[in-house]
Amino acid sequence: MDDRIREHAKILVNWSARIDAGDDVIVAVEDGAHDLAVAVAEQLGDRGANLLSTYQSDELTRAYLQAHDGSFTENPEYELALYERADSVLFLKGSRNTTETADVDSDQRQAYSTARQEIREARLDTDWVSTQHPTRAMAQQAGMAYAEYKDFVYDATLRDWEALADEQARLKEILDGGKEVRIVADGTDITLFIDDRIAVNSAASVAYDSHNLPSGEVFTAPYDTAGVVTFDVPMTIQGRRVKNVEMTFKDGVVVDWSAEQGEAVIDEIIGTDSGSRQLGELGIGMNRGVDRVTDNILFDEKMGGTVHLALGRAYDACLPEGESGNDSAVHEDLITTMGQGSRLEVDGEVVQKDGVFRWEDGFEG
Repeated sequence: MDDRIREHAKILVNWSARIDAGDDVIVAVEDGAHDLAVAVAEQLGDRGANLLSTYQSDELTRAYLQAHDGSFTENPEYELALYERADSVLFLKGSRNTTETADVDSDQRQAYSTARQEIREARLDTDWVSTQHPTRAMAQQAGMAYAEYKDFVYDATLRDWEALADEQARLKEILDGGKEVRIVADGTDITLFIDDRIAVNSAASVAYDSHNLPSGEVFTAPYDTAGVVTFDVPMTIQGRRVKNVEMTFKDGVVVDWSAEQGEAVIDEIIGTDSGSRQLGELGIGMNRGVDRVTDNILFDEKMGGTVHLALGRAYDACLPEGESGNDSAVHEDLITTMGQGSRLEVDGEVVQKDGVFRWEDGFEG
């Protein structure tokens, strides 16, 4: 086994999920992530945690959804109980075919998602962490050789997370004290209102309310939005290609949208429910180990020099105690490049220009 796989597992269990002896841990393993699952099992055994593994497969999901009549049982009790009793859920991603569910009917997909909302909430109430094991399918989607892609994944994942947490704390402090964020870039001029919201220093650990490995972003939950944004980073969403999405917001709601490619996918997301027409997240990428777009949201949204906005559900970690944020059955991220001529302002003060933060080398105020 590649030593980097064991290092990945060690970071996941110790730094990211903070597993203790006696914890009840579900490990959800995609079909291409077997080697990482073995390394994680070793770490959990060494910790004295309790392990239950489940098998995840897009091919299995496709078969089920295409055969079902669409009248899904809402939040089956046996599955809901599983997550309600768990301390942690570790999602080990490792797709063998990134477009396996592309031909699943959109109404079927939405019905299934809506029927499982309480289960989704129960999973999110655990100390969950999602991570990615490099597979040949992911390398192909990224347009990279397999060996090259593995180097990319581990450069982004096997990091000094404590040092990055310290750097990200600077941006968290600015956002926590801010009221308005303005993003100006090519085809984008949008203002997001964030006063009294809490920014999360997403440093790849549940100790920071962070649930992705790799991570490397600071995110919050705007309560209102106005302006126009162009998402220029191509993505695969629900197995279908989406490119150059433009959205117009008024009074916090999407009022107009278009896409060069994949507009039907955006139509489906926005039409999911009342909450899917609003933003649940503003995220600012800060992981310089992610140095290229790979068509994988786990990495691409963390890339330094990008921002991402998510339609749908807001995370509770961003909300004041007792306040409910935007609620939806979806949380779908879309990414904008902060390149030459761009700027990120908080209350009129430039925090980032041309993709460079003001505390980084190369910043020109």
